[in-house]
Amino acid sequence: MATRNELIKKRYFVFFVLPLLAAFTVGFIIPFIEGVWLSFCRFTVIDNASFTGIKNYISAFGDKGFRAALWFTVKTALVMVLLINTAGFVFAVILTREIKGTAVFRTVLFMPNLIGGIVLGYIWQIIINYVLSVVGAPLLALNSTAGYWGIIILMCWQQIGYVMIIYIAALQSIPDEMSEAAQIDGATYLQTLFKIKLPMLFSSIMICVFITLTNAFKLFDQNLALTSGEPAHATEMLALNIYNNFYARPGLMWRGIGQAKAVIFCIIVVMIACAQFRLTKEKDGEYNE
Repeated sequence: MATRNELIKKRYFVFFVLPLLAAFTVGFIIPFIEGVWLSFCRFTVIDNASFTGIKNYISAFGDKGFRAALWFTVKTALVMVLLINTAGFVFAVILTREIKGTAVFRTVLFMPNLIGGIVLGYIWQIIINYVLSVVGAPLLALNSTAGYWGIIILMCWQQIGYVMIIYIAALQSIPDEMSEAAQIDGATYLQTLFKIKLPMLFSSIMICVFITLTNAFKLFDQNLALTSGEPAHATEMLALNIYNNFYARPGLMWRGIGQAKAVIFCIIVVMIACAQFRLTKEKDGEYNE
């Protein structure tokens, strides 16, 4: 039979769930459904929306600027994921060893993550433009290559410390007995790291990869502040392209196309999340067998 505490929990469960459910419905579910509906409409505001079918999606995929922004986002995301996770893991390995000042180094590396994206973008815009002017190269507004690497450098500087903390926590959760047993068997430190510890960090690695990948695809404020998509939209990422579609293009048709782009953008992020969840679940199942 159920205990008194269990009966009380069941009785009052709904009172704790309802406020959160109501807020989630009003703040996310209803706007999301309206957003999907508007992606099939021609509108300037919600009240004057008229259904147009899949014309907005055809226009979105036919927009060269949108395809260019998608390709630029993919290129940027792949490099960011590789560099951020590699550097974060290396720093985590170094700072979990018995060396002096690890707490200070962890704090210094993590601090950029606390700074707002707009502020970081303008700071790095000043730094990069100064460096480019010293070497005599075109500034960011005229230099797509510098803009591309500028975004990557900015995001590495901001996110390496964050993923480093996750890797440090994962490394410290591995029992010391396993490393000691490997050393007794004659394994070197690198052999222990790559053959014993690294396979046990798969879930943490997937979490960090997912975080950096989704952050790269959702990147907006740093892109806006650093390059604004210049020159000629060559450094424009997906979120900025959608923003410009809404607010930089006059005319009745562009808001519906922008909404269609936003839905496509959402589907891409959801697919990434589902792939990460499935891969992690399958790998965890292999380890538990």
